[in-house]
Amino acid sequence: MNKTALIAMSGGVDSSVSALLMLEKGFACTGVTMKLFNNEDIGLPIMDSKCCSLDDIADARSVCAKMGIEHYTFNYGDSFRTAVIDRFINAYINGQTPNPCIDCNRYLKFGELFAKAQELGCDYVVTGHYARVKYDGEKGRYLLLKALDTQKEQSYVLYSLTQEQLAHVQFPLGELTKPQVRAIAEKHGFVNAHKHDSQDICFIREGTTYADFIEQRTGRKFPPGNFITADGKVLGRHKGIIHYTVGQRKGLGLALPEPMYVQSIDPAANTVTLSTNAGLFTTKVTATDINLIDCDRIDEPRRVQARIRYHQKEQWATVTQTDDNTLQLEFDEPQRAITKGQALVMYDGDVVVGGGRIV
Repeated sequence: MNKTALIAMSGGVDSSVSALLMLEKGFACTGVTMKLFNNEDIGLPIMDSKCCSLDDIADARSVCAKMGIEHYTFNYGDSFRTAVIDRFINAYINGQTPNPCIDCNRYLKFGELFAKAQELGCDYVVTGHYARVKYDGEKGRYLLLKALDTQKEQSYVLYSLTQEQLAHVQFPLGELTKPQVRAIAEKHGFVNAHKHDSQDICFIREGTTYADFIEQRTGRKFPPGNFITADGKVLGRHKGIIHYTVGQRKGLGLALPEPMYVQSIDPAANTVTLSTNAGLFTTKVTATDINLIDCDRIDEPRRVQARIRYHQKEQWATVTQTDDNTLQLEFDEPQRAITKGQALVMYDGDVVVGGGRIV
């Protein structure tokens, strides 16, 4: 009997080609599109279909029909609202800068959909992520590795995958480049072969700022407060802490003798601390809510390469695990604008060691 695979199909070319590759390997495949939000969730009229992913669902259904596999649409709007949108809003309210793609992978694709696949008796969940999984017999662990295409590599947003999940996921695109994926889609006449990649955050409609979205969703106005220096000198007034993130220079609305950047945000005091560019650099970072992949625990200081944001080049550092849920990491060289709410992800070559949320 063929192994079964539940394919998470966004309507894009990557997940479509992933389904095809699994089918060619002999898997019995079923395509699933996750409907994650309704128009009213992102401030669009209910009948406006421009941004509500109806076209994406149609594209996924078209590709499945062409391959002769079943396609279903599952509504995960409530879970997405709680696990992704609300977390996004709460992070900004608390002076942090979140990465909602990480939360979506953690709680929706490899949370809700993974549970659905198990309920249906599927052997694997398959997505169009550019990453690789392999089993290390010596360690007795599944490992998450970088994709071969460095331009599309997505292991950073998958660091929260557990051993149980890694044992039952496949990433068919891990050894392909994006041009190769598009060529496969074109060869098979897929309607989305040249569809543009999705950009920005899916639930923030075009032309809307993050701050506007948060105020619309919460019904709150966030009060102005003081821009200050590290020693407490007032430099001017800010328009509400949700408008700012660490490292930001543009949009401060101040006339100062030298360029100044957001160094930190204090929600309790309603202040935004500014510094020169030099003041943004530090070597130390603490992360909690951690997940380790290539080991159960880091028992002694370990040399790793690490990223503090998605597209950063890895930097050498030494990490120490101080308790079950905390990592202390010190970079060899000072890093710019380490930001609360972002992910710290560590590597040993191509292998993801693990990661956590920067606090």
